Amino acid sequence: MLIPKEHFFQFLKSSVSKEGSGFSEVILPYKNDDDLFFINYSGQREPALNYYRTIDPLRIYFYFPREKVYPIETDNYKRLIVGATACDLRALNLLDKALVKGDFTDPVYNDWRKSTYIISADCEEIADTCHCTLLNGKPYPDNNYDINLSSYEDNFVLQIGSKKGEELLEMLEKTGKTKEESEAVKERIEKNRSSVVEDLREQNKDFNYNEDYTQIRNVDPDKWWEDQEECIGCGACTNICPTCYCMILNDESNQQEFIKVRSQDSCQLHGYSKVAAGDSPRPKMRDRFRNRYLCKFEYMKEDFDELGCVGCGRCIDSCAGEIDIREVMHKMLNQVKQKKA
Repeated sequence: MLIPKEHFFQFLKSSVSKEGSGFSEVILPYKNDDDLFFINYSGQREPALNYYRTIDPLRIYFYFPREKVYPIETDNYKRLIVGATACDLRALNLLDKALVKGDFTDPVYNDWRKSTYIISADCEEIADTCHCTLLNGKPYPDNNYDINLSSYEDNFVLQIGSKKGEELLEMLEKTGKTKEESEAVKERIEKNRSSVVEDLREQNKDFNYNEDYTQIRNVDPDKWWEDQEECIGCGACTNICPTCYCMILNDESNQQEFIKVRSQDSCQLHGYSKVAAGDSPRPKMRDRFRNRYLCKFEYMKEDFDELGCVGCGRCIDSCAGEIDIREVMHKMLNQVKQKKA
């Protein structure tokens, strides 16, 4: 479906009004210099759609850095997130498997997923650290969205991906006119997508990835320590990763109420998983550093049939030691090749 951008933004404005579609909040990316941030929509300025991923991952709107998990307070809350990118949707798919579709369902995460409508968008630009194509990803969504936006001149091409997407389309058609896109428009969208894929491949041509990630655990530990020397154990990489969900549960009850609060934890911190006697399974930073890579490229693949790295590059941007996950994996995979030779 094709809709004029002007009509789409009219829909957003109506969505945040009292007479609108009933959303408690509408969240979109806005550009500040070269960075993008998710911010609540006010209609005062135009959002930055069809760029690249935001600084903060989409995860933080479903699995908060700190959140009360009992009593649950997400009832009767309906929200719309616009401008999600393919890497974040891929990460959300992994979180769904971990927190909803497994043996245990996280009730708070599940409530946020049910109450949230997602309009994703193609990436028409890339950040310096983007590398989704190294991990068989794409700079445009192909699943896990309700509606996806592709930009075409003064229009958006809408792809419906779910029943929620059909609901959104009905809302859109109340404020704007839609029509079927022509074959020429479809060809232009495919050409734009292919162009961005080529940009990503060119940007990451020096990094050799493959799918034999299970062998990196057999690399000589000394090879890992060379890259770990720059790590200060701050946990920035895990705090900003779209697939990390390690947490610590605190009892903050009082005389009036029983309260449980979940806070984000990090496997890179010294106190992670410390037991009552004070012992720690990985007291040395070098062990914690290596474990993060094994978690992303082996453990999560085994558990969820999904890689824990989606190539968003946020960990590279946030690293105080300027460690590049692409460089580390390139070295480790080359070590695997040498052991096989």
